Amino acid sequence: MTRQHLYWLGAAVIAAATAAYWFWPSEQPAQATAGQRPMSPWAMPVPVRVISAEPGDLRAQIKTIGTVTPLNTVLVQSRVSGTLQQLLFKEGDKVEAGQLLAQIDPADYQIQLAQAEGQLEQNLAQLKNAESDLALYAKLREQSSISAQQYNAQQALVGQLKGTIKSNQAQIDAAKLQLSYTRITAPISGRLGLRNVDSGNLIQANGAEGIVTITQSSPINVLFSVPESQLQPVLDAVRRGDSLSVEAWDRSDQQLLATGRLTTLDNQIDTATGTLRLKAEFANEQEQLFPNQFVNVRLNVAVYQNMITIAQDAVQYGSAGSYVYLIENNKAQIRQLTLGASDNGRIAVLSGLSGGEQVVLEGLDRLRPGRAVEVIGEQAAQPAAAQPGQDKPRRRPKRPE
Repeated sequence: MTRQHLYWLGAAVIAAATAAYWFWPSEQPAQATAGQRPMSPWAMPVPVRVISAEPGDLRAQIKTIGTVTPLNTVLVQSRVSGTLQQLLFKEGDKVEAGQLLAQIDPADYQIQLAQAEGQLEQNLAQLKNAESDLALYAKLREQSSISAQQYNAQQALVGQLKGTIKSNQAQIDAAKLQLSYTRITAPISGRLGLRNVDSGNLIQANGAEGIVTITQSSPINVLFSVPESQLQPVLDAVRRGDSLSVEAWDRSDQQLLATGRLTTLDNQIDTATGTLRLKAEFANEQEQLFPNQFVNVRLNVAVYQNMITIAQDAVQYGSAGSYVYLIENNKAQIRQLTLGASDNGRIAVLSGLSGGEQVVLEGLDRLRPGRAVEVIGEQAAQPAAAQPGQDKPRRRPKRPE
C-alpha cells in the first residue's frame, strides 16, 4: 500500500470518528431489560400538553389601527390688523365658545366709527333742510309760483340725501363690526394649544400663523380602515341597526384607553388599499385620547354564545384544510375542523368538535396519526433538573468559530 493510500485511509478513519462523536445520541434510554435492544428515542411516546375544547361565549372582533382626530380644529386668527394689546388665555387651558382670548388696539377703529357717525350727522342735517324746502316748493307749486322742474329737482335732492344717509348708516355698521373684531373670542369650545404670537406684536388680518389653535377633544373621533374581506359582518350589523362598540388600545396593545361607538362608514372602498374608512366617536370625558394619537382599534362585530372554542395555537393548516390533533387511547389522531370567528387567541369551531375533547396544544412538531403520546401537565412541561444519582447528559464542546 502506498503512502498516499495510507494518508487517505487515515483521513477517512478520523472523519468517521468525528461524525460518530458529534451525531451519536448523547443519552441512552433507561437501562434496557436484559436481552432486549435499547428503544430508539423516535419510537418513544411524544410528551404533549393538551387543552379541552369547551363551550363558551366568543366575541367577533376586527382588529386594525386608527388615528384619533378631534371633532373640530380651529386656528384662531385676527380679522383686523393692529397691535396685539394683550392675550387673555393660558396655553393648554380649556375654553368655552365666546370666551375672550385676545385684544387688538381699538383706537384706529374707534376713529373710523366716529368719522362715519359724523358724516351721518352732517347728511341728516342736509336732509332736514332739503325736506323743509320741498314742503315749501309743494305749496308754491300749487299756486303755480314755481315751475314743475324746480319742484322735481328738490324732490330728487331729498331722495339723494336719504340714500346717502343709508350709506352712512352702513359705514357706521361696518366700523362697529371692525371695532368688535378687535376683541378676539373663541369660536368653539375646546382645549388651547401653544400660542403663535406674543403681546405687543403688530399682526395682520387673517395671518397664516394665527394666534392659537383650539381642538375640540370631548367628544373625539377615531378614524380607522377595515379590509374589504372583513367588511360584510360590519355592513350586516349596521343595516340591522345594531350599535357596534369600538375599543381603543394603546400603541403596545396592552392597555384599554377608551370605549366608543361606531358612527360613520365611508361611501366607497379605497381601490388602492382595498379598505373602507370608518369613524367611531368616544366621549373622552377624561381625555384619555389625544388628537393625532395612534391607537390599536378593536371593532366588536357580534357576540356568539355557547360556541365550542379552542386556542388558536392548537390549530394546524394543511392542504385538506384546518385540523387539530386529538388524544384517543393515548394516541394522536387528526380531526378536520370548520372554524369561525376568533378573539384574543381563541377561535370558534363550527364543526369537528362537540366539546370535552383533549386537543394537543404543545408538542405538535413530532406528532403523526397513531403516534403514542404522553400527556404532561404545566409543571412537567418545564425542563426537569437532573436528580442525584442520575447520569447527566454529556456536554459537547463548542465548535470553533
